Amino acid sequence: MSTTTDAASKTSTSGPGLSTGTLVAGLLAVCLAQIGLAIPATLNGLFQSDLHPVGSQLTWISDAFLLPVAVLELTFGLLGDLFGRKRLLVGGAALLAVGELVSTTSGGIHQLWVGQALAGLGAAALFPTSLAVLAAGTTSHTQRARVIAMWAALLSTGGFLAPLLGGITATYGSWRWSFAVVTVIGAASAAVSARFAVNSRAPGGRSLDPAGQVTIGLGLFALLYAIIQGPTDGWGSPSIVVAFVLAAVFLVAFVVAELRAGSPLLRLDLFRNRSFAVASVVAVVGMFGFLGTAYAVSIRLGPVQDQKPMRTAMAFLLLNGIALVMLPLTERLLRTVAPRLLLVSGLTLMAAGDYWAATLPITDRAFASLIMPLGLVGLGFAVTVSSITATAVNTVPTHLAGMASATTNLLRDFGFTLGPAVIGAVALSRASDSFSSSLHGSALPDALKGAGSEVLAEGGPLAVNGASAASPKLSDLHPLALDALGHGYAIGFVVCGSAALFSALLAVAALRGRSTAGDEAEVLD
Repeated sequence: MSTTTDAASKTSTSGPGLSTGTLVAGLLAVCLAQIGLAIPATLNGLFQSDLHPVGSQLTWISDAFLLPVAVLELTFGLLGDLFGRKRLLVGGAALLAVGELVSTTSGGIHQLWVGQALAGLGAAALFPTSLAVLAAGTTSHTQRARVIAMWAALLSTGGFLAPLLGGITATYGSWRWSFAVVTVIGAASAAVSARFAVNSRAPGGRSLDPAGQVTIGLGLFALLYAIIQGPTDGWGSPSIVVAFVLAAVFLVAFVVAELRAGSPLLRLDLFRNRSFAVASVVAVVGMFGFLGTAYAVSIRLGPVQDQKPMRTAMAFLLLNGIALVMLPLTERLLRTVAPRLLLVSGLTLMAAGDYWAATLPITDRAFASLIMPLGLVGLGFAVTVSSITATAVNTVPTHLAGMASATTNLLRDFGFTLGPAVIGAVALSRASDSFSSSLHGSALPDALKGAGSEVLAEGGPLAVNGASAASPKLSDLHPLALDALGHGYAIGFVVCGSAALFSALLAVAALRGRSTAGDEAEVLD
């Protein structure tokens, strides 16, 4: 394998250093992609009141964006390696802008799904390409650590700006204005990349892998469809069972195809690198916990408590803004502290914050009650996301930066996609059961019980909560619906905390001491 590595190094057209223009373009691109990913969460309450989604339709707004990101990360990482990363920076930003423009003009839920899917397709190109184009321009482990810390901070900057943007535009305009602003940012990012970014690629020995691209795309799509749609259609319904079966078949076929491919989309021997393998698992489980938390917070404050968009924005500033303040410290920690310690510390903080959030009564509307639990989750995320990326990308040779970054982003965003889907499914399922039990055991009139059961069957517990708050005839149902939703999303926080705790224990058990890029690169040479 060393011959292949040498050849790839010679044929790589990565530049000798990282130019300022490339740095700015890459950082702006990942910030844009994260803004697009995070902004719907701030607006869930407005989507519920304006578009009246039922069942899993609200979850699909976020996951319409996340699904193409999770499915196509590896493919775009390969395309960047083969044909140049600058093209993907420009094209991805332009496509994201088009998708947000479609969302801006949405008159209903279905057009909003289409717009978010197009925007997600653009983000799928930006996430791996932005990291790969930066990593390819670095010349030392120290410089790589600094650039990765900056990339992670701009990732969090996007998460910080998204709720602020959503809160301000929704308060003084409408939710459509939020998408309009992202359209403008996308056009600006495309222009900056076209003008200032230096192209890089690493094509040596690589080619398109149609079998791998098709099988992983279909496999992940089927799996995510089943998880998202399962609570609405029923886990035992034919469509969901078939989707799970297809997911298993295609994902197994992907592994077989990659083992046989001369130029695989994903080199499975990357996972022989213990640090990379552990970081991959943590990326899925830990990031599932983080975005699941963010989703639970957005639903709690928006559709459930009907608080103003700016209140939701403030909560998201706690979750994402801490990474900006911590940038100098994060950069230093990546150079001086063992990755295992960073992962364990960050994930433990996330778990503590989630378990704390689970204890908050749903009737508690005070923002002060959220400061400590969400602050812990935000602090933990700031440490965790940087150390995951550093562990994965810093431990492979430079010519594999595109594949490693694409794989890391795929797994991270797969975890992100699972967050709203799983937490939404768990919380709403438990809330439905709790509401039904409380309703049938109550002393309410039979006619009101029948009306409550009918609304629950048609739209779920969120619909009952909204209808009972708006209609005097159904007002007696509101305490039952509110309590049921509080119970459901408290369980959601517990699930998120348990995911973070599991990831922390995995890092303790599987990572031994500190690894350097040179040490781990030998595994792949």
